[in-house]
Amino acid sequence: MQHGEQTGHLPFSDPGRWDKMAATYDAQSQPFTAHFAEAAVATLAISPSSKVLDVATGTGVAALAAARTGAQVTAIDFSAGMVQRVRAHGVANIEAQQMDGQALDLPDAAFDAVTSVFGVMLFVDWRAGLREMARVTRPGGSAAIAVWKSPDGAAVHLMVSRIIRTLYPDLAVQSPATGLTALADPGRFAAAVVAAGFVDPKITEVTHDFILDVADDHGADRLFEFGPQWQTLNEAQRAAVAREFAMEVERGRSGNVFLIPSTALIVTARRPS
Repeated sequence: MQHGEQTGHLPFSDPGRWDKMAATYDAQSQPFTAHFAEAAVATLAISPSSKVLDVATGTGVAALAAARTGAQVTAIDFSAGMVQRVRAHGVANIEAQQMDGQALDLPDAAFDAVTSVFGVMLFVDWRAGLREMARVTRPGGSAAIAVWKSPDGAAVHLMVSRIIRTLYPDLAVQSPATGLTALADPGRFAAAVVAAGFVDPKITEVTHDFILDVADDHGADRLFEFGPQWQTLNEAQRAAVAREFAMEVERGRSGNVFLIPSTALIVTARRPS
């Protein structure tokens, strides 16, 4: 995925960081985000004759969903590690390229449909990302864009953020990307899509459970470090947050499973003819 603005602690705009995260993201997050990607792609009228662009593809969940329709899919991400993961799927009708979603090296009106699932919201300049998506969509073409309904994101990050605010209410935490907050509001999300060059935005909410395997002692810990709030904590604070997290999981687990409901906003819109 392409990622957003830099803080003093967590350089989301550094593709090298996401190169290092690619394997963990693939294992931990892709099975979860696939639910939302499939829901987003299902809103698009695409067929084997369609050309589809997936912006900030990450490990390729939306690209894979679009490719299953038979469409020709171009999947782009600024992280070489993520692009490599997409290529490793070996899907003939997906072409993965390393590219900045804020300045696409692609011609105008080249695609019948464009997608971005939890990608553009993390760009340094998410408005530019949306404008670029509109630019490369043909007149009459369509877009499906997914963002998290909470500025804290989803899954483990939702819990960790809430625990941090409860334990340390005076701790000031800067958002890692302004788009996380701006686009979490349905009205602002729809307005941003229109400002970018699309029309008739329609927003739906989709909720799925993140399934935490309690038997995997380090499954959650590996995800903590992805959150900007975690980076602001000292060693003692991290230990306290981890203890509270473990206690909540213990109280709410069912066998080896702990569920964290997470909600996305999916906007569909079209490029005016």
